[in-house]
Amino acid sequence: MAAVRKIIEANKNKTLLPSLLAFRRGIAYKLFVGGLSFYTTEKALSDAFSNYGQVVEAKIVSDRVSDRSKGFGFVTFASADEAENAIAEMTGKTLNGRVIFVDYAKPNINTGGGMPIARGPPEPTPET
Repeated sequence: MAAVRKIIEANKNKTLLPSLLAFRRGIAYKLFVGGLSFYTTEKALSDAFSNYGQVVEAKIVSDRVSDRSKGFGFVTFASADEAENAIAEMTGKTLNGRVIFVDYAKPNINTGGGMPIARGPPEPTPET
């Protein structure tokens, strides 16, 4: 809620699109957690953060090939105040022997990256 208030106060003289508020509000509750141990489970992550509010989802990102943790994950809270409290309290704390870093998650922007698709040989350049 505090994040929404900040946006409204910063843009008092401007008209705010409802989609902007919904976008900001939607990611305000999702937190990025970095520095996780490879042995941290989603249940352990959820339990560690449940002390600061209602955890909607706890997700650890793993490698597709080896199915091993990549060392980071996401925790989603039910309210922005709970998320802010978790950031303040959990940043720099130890979880499964590793110091973790907690911040707001950034929106997923699909840049079209990944494996390039080969479409034949390159076009010949005209001789000058």
